[in-house]
Amino acid sequence: MIVKIINFLLIAGVLQGFGFNLVTVFVKKRFHKVIIFLNLTVLFISLNNLQAWLIDSGFTSKLFLINQLLVPWYLLIFPMFYAFTANFLRVEKKVNSFIKPTLILFFTEMVIRLCLISYVYYEVLNRDISLIEKYTALEEICNVFYCVFLFVNASLLIFRKHEMLDYILSYDDLKWIKWFIRLGSIIVLFWITAIIIKNIFDNDMAYYPLRLGTSVLLYWIGYQGFYKYNVVQDRIFLRSTINENKVLITDNPPNKTETQKDRIVNEKHQKEFNNIKQHIINNKLYLDPLLSMDTITSQLGISKSHFSKLINTYSKYNFSDFINSLRVEQAKKFLSNDEFSAYTIVAIGLECGFNSKSTFYSAFKKFTSETPTLFRDQF
Repeated sequence: MIVKIINFLLIAGVLQGFGFNLVTVFVKKRFHKVIIFLNLTVLFISLNNLQAWLIDSGFTSKLFLINQLLVPWYLLIFPMFYAFTANFLRVEKKVNSFIKPTLILFFTEMVIRLCLISYVYYEVLNRDISLIEKYTALEEICNVFYCVFLFVNASLLIFRKHEMLDYILSYDDLKWIKWFIRLGSIIVLFWITAIIIKNIFDNDMAYYPLRLGTSVLLYWIGYQGFYKYNVVQDRIFLRSTINENKVLITDNPPNKTETQKDRIVNEKHQKEFNNIKQHIINNKLYLDPLLSMDTITSQLGISKSHFSKLINTYSKYNFSDFINSLRVEQAKKFLSNDEFSAYTIVAIGLECGFNSKSTFYSAFKKFTSETPTLFRDQF
């Protein structure tokens, strides 16, 4: 029963993987080499799991070649994931590419297997496949060392070579890919364990946790990789637009309605507040999700208490809401401009200074009484 459930999840993951490939290939706007390597990673995981599912399902053929042709698709997963990681992080020019040597190794192993199958078919008595089985075991042991080497190199790009990541870290915290590396490490351990058990006890059941784990990874990398890439690419474009001052707050967003008492408050303080507000807008400080009161007061050389009093009095907001009101105004500029209709709302929110989708939606509704989606639909 458990085997049937695992096999069902295996083929479901395969179909999801193929579906992901079809969808992303036809989304031409996103067809970049990052997506190509992501698609190839998903494709080779899918092909590897499909082959395992066919074997477990008892697929047979009258052709001896088909029955013995075990393609090492797993060998191609790791260099494609490494290439995806390097290109996603935009460090591809600073790291080694393992695709060419892996392809050479892959086709060499295929040639060896085909020659071995031919030899057994024509020369071995009763076509005893024990020689092919021994080669398969040896091939997998050799490949696991190479694959672990590639996986470690991909991990080092994320966890060690921080000097290369300054650019991409301004757009993505990489938590999702770090979790993928951690989950991938567990899968690799499952694989090594399965090889040991297979060769010592001749038990194929050890491969089922591995197959289940790779099915989970299909969902994870397929969704997260494509989603995160889209958000990062949108943010890169939006930031370039902001840096070129094409779509930016150019005037002071309205404060809350002033009363008669407000209008007779010390004009000196009113001027100070206006200068503070203009400093924040002109220097785009509100776009920084880590912006704090300390940062602004140190730049302007005023005390926190005086700064806080000015903000509370003349904007009628506390500091957090005041900054969020500027961020919402910036988001409205993007959302109301048809030129940016293809860019995700999440990317717009993040690039306008919010640190998450939920805080963006909450603040936007607070200041406009509608969601970003409804606001964009009007235009």
